[in-house]
Amino acid sequence: MLYRRFGRTELSMPVLSCGGMRYQYKWQDVPLVQIPADNQANLEATIRRSLELGITHIETARGYGSSELQLGQILPTLPREKLIVQTKVAPCADPQAFIATFNESIGNLGLEYVDLLGLHGINNRELLNDSLRPGGCLAAARQLQAAGKVRHVGFSTHAPLDVMLEAIETDGFDYINLHWYYINQANWSAIEAATQHDMGVFIISPSNKGGLLYEPSPRLIELCAPLSPIVFNNLFCLSHPQVHTLSVGAARPQDFDEHLKVLDLLDQAETLLPPIIERLEQAAIERLGEHWVKTWQRGLPSVEETPGQINIPVILWLRNLAIAYDMIGYGKMRYNLLGNGGHWFPGKPAKNLEQLDLTACLTHSPHAAQIPQYLQEADQLLGGESVKRLSQSD
Repeated sequence: MLYRRFGRTELSMPVLSCGGMRYQYKWQDVPLVQIPADNQANLEATIRRSLELGITHIETARGYGSSELQLGQILPTLPREKLIVQTKVAPCADPQAFIATFNESIGNLGLEYVDLLGLHGINNRELLNDSLRPGGCLAAARQLQAAGKVRHVGFSTHAPLDVMLEAIETDGFDYINLHWYYINQANWSAIEAATQHDMGVFIISPSNKGGLLYEPSPRLIELCAPLSPIVFNNLFCLSHPQVHTLSVGAARPQDFDEHLKVLDLLDQAETLLPPIIERLEQAAIERLGEHWVKTWQRGLPSVEETPGQINIPVILWLRNLAIAYDMIGYGKMRYNLLGNGGHWFPGKPAKNLEQLDLTACLTHSPHAAQIPQYLQEADQLLGGESVKRLSQSD
């Protein structure tokens, strides 16, 4: 395993982390006695495999249902000094409720302390205020740190870039969990800002939210050759030294195997990446047109500025991926979450466009005349049965 300094925490962080949101039994809390023995055995085998590989960072959250409780059956049996344990608690208006939730988390984990506590989902300005205001959840997290229950405090985010940057610029956090990978590089300036503040940088879900790369389209496989899409994306991310670790959402012990291939390739990134990136870029231009590929993001409105709260930037992005790389499955998964994602994935799909006038909100786009048609195309291509967030699943 390779390790990188995790910013000001000074932790030696493995470049691959064991994310805890796919191996648990339920997305809701359940009594331990209701957890099937085979599910618990699989989780414990996954953790042991992780540690055998040198993946010492075990990451979970209070919002991941039975994950913490199940981890609590194995983590206390392992050498504590060899583990980097992270959990996450959602910020809220009541810092005492935040502390109570954390105490539930650490009780489930069966540990005296966690190495990393993340404020889970600073996704908008209201949650940022709940976190940063005097006596808010960040102050509560620092109280837990002073009490020896937490070593370092950070945050995870799906927020607009300006909210991310505002949180980073406070210099109040030790690390950040955020989305950034080949198909979505919009948050690079947040990574640069985090680097300036010597924060640890953890990339969320690069193989799932980063494109369902464990179920890639034949076109994507062809374009990423000689690497698999997972290995290409891992190499793309880790070729940037500002990125310290990537989450591997392992559901079973063997799920680490494909990711491990990146370790022997990092010193070849300058040779391997450019031809693949060139093919991906040319493939997008071939199907979408060069002017669109280079300018489609200009002047697009926010969800709040758009009639019907349609998330125009996300819908056009998903249409791009579906057309350029045949990423239909990924597009459907994300598109049909619109309207159900809350502040984690805001906005609504492109329904009932004939009832909405988008003229004013598209004034600054060079593609204003075409975008309504493209939104309709996206709905026809990707629309289907509504999808819930995983935490809302049974």
